[in-house]
Amino acid sequence: MTAGELFLESLSSGVITQAEIDWLLSQQERFSRAEQAAMQRLGRLLDEGQIQLGCRVAPHWLRHRQMLNDWIEPLGRRRGSSSPHDT
Repeated sequence: MTAGELFLESLSSGVITQAEIDWLLSQQERFSRAEQAAMQRLGRLLDEGQIQLGCRVAPHWLRHRQMLNDWIEPLGRRRGSSSPHDT
């Protein structure tokens, strides 16, 4: 992962992990000026509480949850509500 990818991932998810912060700190002398500016912005967002220190849920779990809510659960509710033979 690059500093730019980490910045965008943190912005989109609202979360940065401790391992990512550790990586940023260990790599900071290698960053370009633009990457340094992005990391300063990331630090400000952390200070403001707009980005939280935590962990991310793996995307496949999110897709599973969405499929469960959008497809599997509604089918189960329809099946249990009435049968086509009742009409």
